Formats: sequence, structure tokens, C-alpha cells
Amino acid sequence: MKRRLDLRSLIAFLMVIFVFGAVGASAQVKKKPVIKKKPVVKKPIVVAPKLYTIGAGTRLRVRMDQTLSSKTARVGDTFTTTVTDPVYSTSGGIVIPVGSKVRGRVDSVNAAAKGGKVGQIDVSFYQVELPNSAKRAINGSLTDLISDDAKSDSEGTASGDKTAHRKIIFIGGGAGGGAILGGAIGGGKGAVIGGIAGALGGLIAEKSTKGEEAEVKSGTEFGVYLNQSISLPKFVEVNP
Repeated sequence: MKRRLDLRSLIAFLMVIFVFGAVGASAQVKKKPVIKKKPVVKKPIVVAPKLYTIGAGTRLRVRMDQTLSSKTARVGDTFTTTVTDPVYSTSGGIVIPVGSKVRGRVDSVNAAAKGGKVGQIDVSFYQVELPNSAKRAINGSLTDLISDDAKSDSEGTASGDKTAHRKIIFIGGGAGGGAILGGAIGGGKGAVIGGIAGALGGLIAEKSTKGEEAEVKSGTEFGVYLNQSISLPKFVEVNP
């Protein structure tokens, strides 16, 4: 009888140990941290916009935004002009709309001096900024405007000068102290710009007389000749 009680007690004792061990193991399992997997975020596919080419030799018609004078200008000074005619790519579609800004830089300047020496300003153009704030570097030179050649059209015919392009600069001697475009190479006669009349021949006779400054007034229109082609996406307005 006693042995049976001892056996039952032993079995009961072992069962207690087993139960407590199982509870403890369960508790330990529950305490293990659960590691959550981060969701996979797919990156959006960015499609590069189609680019349209504006060929070298294209002439942009622009209007001066401020007055530039050989009396006050310094090498390195910058100025802005506003595009007055839309520019189309070689395959059609407006890429430079009216209102775009073309930025220029003064490369050299000579003030008027005694002896009939008129003022001269040599400039170049380095950037175009569209109304949607898109910007592109350009390599542009000053040129005159020929009404038949200064515009581009939707068929992709962008400016075609009937004569060879030549380097020209602003020269003093226009009516009312204005400026004309003159040949910087070869001394050729320049074309009148912005309706400013004048010519160099017989301007000043006396050596003691000071020549006229080259003054390009705000609102004066002239051309910017692209020495290199540029590529731009078709212009799209940004809605505010």
C-alpha cells in the first residue's frame, strides 16, 4: 500500500514538474520578438522626355530688356532679351515660345573717344530660359534681322539667312545716340536695327570731336544667331 502511495506521489510530482516546464517554455516562446518584413516599394519608372533639335544657324528674334551703353558697360556685364517670335524645332512643334528669355554677356567694350571714334560693344549669348523655368546653355552671336528670314514656322523651317553669317557688333552712330550693327571683321557696313537710322560714313569730320556712344535702348529688336544646335523638349506650360 505504501509503495503504491509513493509511486502515485512520484507520478504526481513528475506531472507538476512537466506542467510548470511546459508553461515556462510557452512563456519563453511568447517573449520572442516578431520581426515584420518591410513592404517592397517599387520605384516609379521615369521616362525621359523626347528632345527636339533647333539647328545651328537658327536666328532668334529678340527684344532688349534694358539699355546697354558703351559709356557705362563693362566686360562681363550680363543682360536679358525677350523672344518675340516662337521658335520651332526642325521636326515641328514650339520649343522656344514667345516670352522666353535669352541672356547675353558683354565680351568687349570701347567707349567713344575724340577723333570721331564711336563707341563699340561686342556681345555673345549664353543661355535661354523658357517661361516654365527650363534652361539650356546656348552659343549665340549678335546678328541683324531680315524680315523674310527671321521667323520660324510650324513646318520646322527655322531661320535661313540668305547670306553668309558674319560677326557683328553694336556701333555708335544711330540717330538720337542709338546704335547700329556693324561688321567687326572686314569693316563691312552694318544693317540698321530696331528702326534706328544712321550710318558711319561722314559721321564726324573734326578730329577734336568725340564720337557717339553705342547705346542699345530697351525695346530694340535684333537677332541672336545660334552657332551650335541645341536640343529641348517640346514646350509645355506649367499650370500654377
